[in-house]
Amino acid sequence: MGRLVLFRAWFLAALVAAASANFLSDVEISWGGGRGKILENGNLLQLTLDRASGSGFQSKQEYLFGRFDMKMKLVPGNSAGTVTTYYLSSLGPTHDEIDFEFLGNASGEPYVLHTNVYSQGKGDREQQFYLWFDPKLAFHTYSILWNPQQIVFYVDGTPIRVFRNSESLGVPYPKSQAMRLYASLWDGDDWATRGGLVKTDWSQAPFVASYQGYTADACVSSAGRPSCSASRGNWWDQGLDSGAVQKLKWVRDNYMIYDYCRDTKRFPQGFPPECSSPRN
Repeated sequence: MGRLVLFRAWFLAALVAAASANFLSDVEISWGGGRGKILENGNLLQLTLDRASGSGFQSKQEYLFGRFDMKMKLVPGNSAGTVTTYYLSSLGPTHDEIDFEFLGNASGEPYVLHTNVYSQGKGDREQQFYLWFDPKLAFHTYSILWNPQQIVFYVDGTPIRVFRNSESLGVPYPKSQAMRLYASLWDGDDWATRGGLVKTDWSQAPFVASYQGYTADACVSSAGRPSCSASRGNWWDQGLDSGAVQKLKWVRDNYMIYDYCRDTKRFPQGFPPECSSPRN
């Protein structure tokens, strides 16, 4: 505990203003054979999927804790079978990962927002939601807050999911492995839409997803040590106030469609220990 207090004191002393990231300077297209493009002087990034390949990008920096915001406009029309992602991940068999995945839909059906958290290589912590708007018509902001106490997923500033640090219950928590930000658009028609029942209609290709407004207000990892900047100031200790708790409840009551912590068929012998933590 003493080490955490000392690090927190150092961190607070190191706060400096953080600027919005620019795709030209802060990310790199990592795969796709030219299907990913940075446009508008680095303010817009588009990923494309066709029958031959999808595409993706990653941040140039690795991070250890922070607040990450991304504006996204999803694939329009019949996007069944496509998966559009935005997530944080480390590398290796015991990797940590924090996932936003948007599962495409047949025309007229809603997108499914699939979330997951991996710690020490273990995932299987899925929660899924419908959205209260059409995410392919305009840009909306999807955010990850990651600090030593909790991970919070936000949509347009509304919390939709909290994953708390439950190490006291024996549950590993992502806190020691630096992670990059990744995004991708790929073909997942073996599982993405109605469990793989609806396949990708390649006559609709190429599929295009758009990204803008990327901000990483975070601790950059350098040589195994974090270097921090935080214009928002309070994300390190940020919790949910009473208004945010009510918004979280509203989302869970009205838009959650799957929660592993309620899946009795999957866990007949009892739920994972972190499910006992409030709002996990």
